[in-house]
Amino acid sequence: MGRIIRLFLEQGLLRAKIDEYLAQNFYAAGYSGVNIIKTGLGTRIHIYAERPALIIGRRGSTIKRLQQVFETVFGIESPQIAVSQPENPELDARVQAFRMVRALEMGYHFRRVAFAALRRIMANGAVGVEIKLAGKLRRERARFEKYRAGKVYKTGQIVDELVDRASAQALLPKGVIGVEVVIVKSGEPGDYIRIKSPEEVEDIVRRIREEMSTATEEGNEENKEDHELETLEVKEVDEGGKVQG
Repeated sequence: MGRIIRLFLEQGLLRAKIDEYLAQNFYAAGYSGVNIIKTGLGTRIHIYAERPALIIGRRGSTIKRLQQVFETVFGIESPQIAVSQPENPELDARVQAFRMVRALEMGYHFRRVAFAALRRIMANGAVGVEIKLAGKLRRERARFEKYRAGKVYKTGQIVDELVDRASAQALLPKGVIGVEVVIVKSGEPGDYIRIKSPEEVEDIVRRIREEMSTATEEGNEENKEDHELETLEVKEVDEGGKVQG
């Protein structure tokens, strides 16, 4: 048992190190995350990014360098690297955070960047979004600003089911600006309660009545069959008595 726990911890630590390395070196590609799966032929590393071409490189040059890094630095034998886009980059908190970082480092005003990201995320079907910026935004003194739209859940199981959170840092000449993005995706949590319309209630009542009527008819038929069987048994007993007498 202890060996299994130690193995899981080592795998988690390795994944965290690789994730940090990729986030630091490929944030310009809109890095989103990584999956590591060990197979009989080696280790399969699947990288998700908004712009996979920047990770693949020209004629796969970047991929080849990554394979060398994974082998020499992280000690992974026979790494097999695959790169693809996340399912929905517009609702991926990490992709959006890195996109904002790139815009800030290009010199765009922080409020313009924040409101553009806010509108873009909500336009793609998010239930809510919250963006936090902290650092030397305008003056030498650090400050904090927060922008929010829609519903943003903070506690409960719904946070694990529907909320995606990510943070990144923009390196500017005047200092570091921290960016945090929280996106609430569409979906129904386990404790979701909705009041049914009168038409839905009538349909449910109708189906229940039909089921009760069917069950009553089946019960009457069973009772009839039982009564006929009892009558037949009594008749056989009477006839047997007469024969014996």
